[in-house]
Amino acid sequence: MVYLNYASMTEPTRYSTGTVELPLRPAELEPTPVEGCAGCAELANVRDRARAGGDMTTVSDCNVFLRRHPEGH
Repeated sequence: MVYLNYASMTEPTRYSTGTVELPLRPAELEPTPVEGCAGCAELANVRDRARAGGDMTTVSDCNVFLRRHPEGH
């Protein structure tokens, strides 16, 4: 049989904290395609079309692929 000692338990501390404001990531932080690279150009085109259509998930994916792509240059 297990006995619990409720006297030793404490209430969790409850307090409010201010909101955390994260900085916006400006567009200049997006990777730029390498000049003359067809793969980079295609990723940039897909990213532009996705942004125009409001598909920010694809925009983010293209940014990741562009950041990783230079490893092949």
